[in-house]
Amino acid sequence: MGETRLPRHMFLWSMAIIYMFAFASLYVQIPGLYGNEGVLPVRLVEPRVDGSRPVLEQIHAHPSLLWLGPRLGLDLDAQQAMELLCLAGALLALGAALLEPLRDSLVFFCLWALYLSLCQVGQDFLRFQWDSLLLEAGFLTVLVAPLNLLRWRSAFRQHDAVTFWLVRWLLFRLTFGSGVAKLASHCPSWWGLTAVKHMFEAQGIPLPWSWFIQQLPDWYLKLGTVGLLVTEIAVPALYFAPIRHLRLAAFYIQVCVVTPAFHCICRPQNSGLPRCSVRHPCFACVCVRGCLWKLWGLVQWAVIVSAAVAVFAISVVPYSSMEQVYSSKILPEVRQAYSLVERYRLVSAYSLDSRVDGRSEVVFEGSMDKNTWTEIEFMYKPGNVGVAPPVVAPHQPRLDWQMSQAAQGLADQSPWFTSLVHCLLQGNKDVVRLIQTDSAQYPFSQAPPVYLRASLYRYWFTQTAQDWSGPKEWWRRDYSEEFYPAVQLGDPTLEGMLNQHGLKETFPIQPSPDSPLAQALKQVRGHVQTLPDHLVLWSLLATVATIWLFKTLLSGVLGGRKAKPTPAEPKAKKAKAQPAAKNASASSLKAGRETSEESRRDADKSPKKRK
Repeated sequence: MGETRLPRHMFLWSMAIIYMFAFASLYVQIPGLYGNEGVLPVRLVEPRVDGSRPVLEQIHAHPSLLWLGPRLGLDLDAQQAMELLCLAGALLALGAALLEPLRDSLVFFCLWALYLSLCQVGQDFLRFQWDSLLLEAGFLTVLVAPLNLLRWRSAFRQHDAVTFWLVRWLLFRLTFGSGVAKLASHCPSWWGLTAVKHMFEAQGIPLPWSWFIQQLPDWYLKLGTVGLLVTEIAVPALYFAPIRHLRLAAFYIQVCVVTPAFHCICRPQNSGLPRCSVRHPCFACVCVRGCLWKLWGLVQWAVIVSAAVAVFAISVVPYSSMEQVYSSKILPEVRQAYSLVERYRLVSAYSLDSRVDGRSEVVFEGSMDKNTWTEIEFMYKPGNVGVAPPVVAPHQPRLDWQMSQAAQGLADQSPWFTSLVHCLLQGNKDVVRLIQTDSAQYPFSQAPPVYLRASLYRYWFTQTAQDWSGPKEWWRRDYSEEFYPAVQLGDPTLEGMLNQHGLKETFPIQPSPDSPLAQALKQVRGHVQTLPDHLVLWSLLATVATIWLFKTLLSGVLGGRKAKPTPAEPKAKKAKAQPAAKNASASSLKAGRETSEESRRDADKSPKKRK
């Protein structure tokens, strides 16, 4: 296996796994987030089919596969169409993760198109930075992956020499942009080297060991802040170092940051191509046999190089948006090209964790009489001070993440929040399931609350006890202010905000289709809803790990039974040696015969013979 082959396969396998979990995690949340009675019903933003407009024009205006359903004769509503796309993406990604032939450029293009289609109608819940990163890395995967499914014979395909640098560039922008944004925000926590002390408690969804990291000495946490800044600002330059050991060092430092790091540790090496294609990758297309294959290799190389240069050029536009001085120097043609493909989210700017201002949380409270209020706890985000932070990865609870984001602003800045309040007052089961899957943990499982309000609290991790025992309470909190006033169904404030944000129903909900495909989707949904969302993802992870284990054991058993093949080279030598031995023996017999004849003639000429 060549030096480039291993990291490329690791990169492709990692992207397949990430796609699988991303589709599966979104699938289990679709009814509550995008259902007909969800927080943000997708039917309100579903692209409409216009028969008078060309198909390509509609695709460019609304790059989503959802509107192709009616054209394909699929009798599905908007929610079921999203579920179908998620299931198709998850199964295709699962196949790519388990079967190497499916890690193909066409397969990854389908995965990218499916996820882009979902993001186009996902609204606020599909606009996180990890969604943009997955779309950008997924598009690069289309360029990096081999094109084998349409090849009927071995032909030239030299992607790595060019796309190799695009993956490095993405990783550089992700880490370096994050580090620069931290210092450019002028946050006193970063400049005072106290950011790590508060960063773990300010995570979107903290982990159980975040509390223990918070208890480390201050000098150690300050050292960790320095190390983090150095890792994100200084280390990314090593991705382009000419010395391989420096790139390896940068890889091992950043291996936990983002999976594309797997692809930046090696320089291009021979992977079955002629030697000239390794030393001169730009002219590798002329090393294949046949004029047609040379022409095809040249065209393919030109397309890949053009795509790589275009992606690199347009990626400078969002990257330079942090400083207006540099942004004004971008060529107008590059800006125009970026505006043409911006809706496809091929590139994005990343400025993660730029400010650390402590943790604020929105806490819901419901009441039946407006006198006694009961707190509503979420499964994943901090709420009850006595509950430890959970481990939910690889699941991504998007409502809990959005609740943490909403706590940084105002309620009127988050239109979905008003819709969430309205759904909880109605007692929508799919929305309630996003908050609590166990009805015993939801205080209004028998009847929805009559009144609902939301308050803003400040949260901090508790300190270690003097006897160094485990925490009895993981959090301490203080009331900050009212986040959303107490409302009930029919309240003028609630109705006004629903109308303002376009979330008020203007037409009745149509009954769900009863086609065979729709019935199959309902059966799958019924089986999935029997488990909490994070357990569904863990079950999928366990399934993949089990299959990989059986494949490894099976390959080991079958490989041990097979006899070791005789090397081809000794066979050739032996084959060559046998004719040579035959020729030698034949020549020796011939020489022996000639010698005997000469001896006989000499004997005839001897004096004794003459007498």
